[in-house]
This record gives sequence, C-alpha cells and structure tokens, in this order.
Amino acid sequence: MKDDEIEKPQAMKIRQGIQDAMTYTLPDKKFSPENIELVEVNIELDNLGWNFHNYRILNICDIHLGQWINPEYLDDLVDYLNILNYDLITLTGDYVSYVLDGYDKSLEDCLKKLKANDGKFGVLGNHDHWMDSDKIREIFKHSDIVDLSNSVVLLTKNDEHINLAGVDSCTVCADDLDKVLAELDENYPTILLAHEPDFARQSSQTGKIDLQISGHSHGGQFIIPKFETTPFRGPNSTKYPVGLYKVEDMIQYTSKGLGTNSFRIRINCKPEITIITLKSKNRQKIEIE
Repeated sequence: MKDDEIEKPQAMKIRQGIQDAMTYTLPDKKFSPENIELVEVNIELDNLGWNFHNYRILNICDIHLGQWINPEYLDDLVDYLNILNYDLITLTGDYVSYVLDGYDKSLEDCLKKLKANDGKFGVLGNHDHWMDSDKIREIFKHSDIVDLSNSVVLLTKNDEHINLAGVDSCTVCADDLDKVLAELDENYPTILLAHEPDFARQSSQTGKIDLQISGHSHGGQFIIPKFETTPFRGPNSTKYPVGLYKVEDMIQYTSKGLGTNSFRIRINCKPEITIITLKSKNRQKIEIE
C-alpha cells in the first residue's frame, strides 16, 4: 500500500500547527540526562550462542522530532547515547509526527551521527508513513541505517548467529510477517523489531520469534504507581503498553519512547532509552589442554 492510499488522521493541518507551537514555545527545550530514564533489561534467549552472551542492544523509538523534541535537543541526546556501552542500535519507528519538511535534514544529521560497532537497524512507524515513508527510508540510507521493514539480517559473531528481523507498521497495514518468516534461519534465535507492541499477538503465534522490541504507546504517558502499567492505551498498544511481557513462548518488550504525541505531559513515565542485554542459557565450554 502506498502512502497516498493510507488513511491519515483527521485535521492534519491543525495538528501540524499545534505541533509547531508546542515545539517552539516551551521554556525547557534542552536535553538533560536527568530527564531521561535509562532502562536496562536482561533477556535470556534459548539457543543463544555464548559469543552473544552479554550482547547489548540500544533501542530508541518515538522521537517525534518537531513535537516538543527540537533538533537541538535531539543532537544533544545523540551525543549522550554515543557515550553509552552497547554493541548495536535498533530504532523502532515514529521519527516524526505531523511535520517532516524542515525537520528532515536535522533528523538525518542526528541519525547519521549515532555510532554503533555492529550497525544500526530500524523499522518505520505509522507517523512515518503518514508523513512520507520514502523520505524516511532515504534518511535511513544516508544515515547508514539498515531498513529492516519486512526483512531479516543474520548477525554473526565467530560461528554463532542471531536473526534480526523487522516488520513495517501494522497500523497502516504495511506489515508482511510471512515474508519475514520465509527469510528466517530457524536454527538461530530471532529478534523482531515491530513498532506496534500488540503485533506480538501475531508474531508469538508463529513459534519462531524469541523477542519482539516495540514502542508506539509512549507508556500511555501516565503510569500508575506500584502497578507499573497505564490506563491510557491506544490502538495497537492495548495489550502490551509498557515494559516486559511473556506472550506464548515469546518475550515482548515495549519502550516508553522518547517523545510524546498530542500532549507533552508525562506522569510517572519518563522518556526512555533502553539497553537490552542478551543472556545465553547455554553453559560456556572451556577447553582444558
């Protein structure tokens, strides 16, 4: 389905106007690490080779550049990310909100500046399609980000492997899980990037995905204290809106994301950067001579 055939939200021009007003009238527009939550998650995967034990994946999502996150904020955020300890970067969608023109160069510059020893891999979100998915994919290309929309790459360390896969946004019916499954090497564990967390209901049914990483929900922008969940759940984030879940035999992780949509308010729900550390269940073999 082409972007011009996708049903877009009502009153786009009004939303765009509100977005610009939000971005340039806020008093605190500078990035500060104290206002971001760095979430560390350990995840054990079956059949994970020992060479991937303690492998660290930095995930960022829902930047929504131009909707209170301005280019200067994002540039400082990237500087902060680049000093963290990780091996690979995943990006799980919604890089812009209702305006792309005027922000595309800043987005490209910031994504290009992101550093990762083992590469940068991403998928698109619904907002990216509403704005212009072709432009976002061009930004990916110029920023050395591998577009994993409905595709798979094989990560390799020595003689051990992981399938890193992605699906395009299911909100706009751009996902093609069958194509992804056809490309998987079933001998190795599989990590799936999917913007919408409720896609886990489909991916978990295959029995071929070990971990799905998502965003989209912004954690509901309000998390109930002690319960660590949210009452505010939008389309495709009603079942798995925030944090860690077990869905069938698959692990689902939903990030609270960096930006917000419509309203800037976050209550007990800081913007999130996630580092997922993979753990092997296999015992390490030590050769004794």
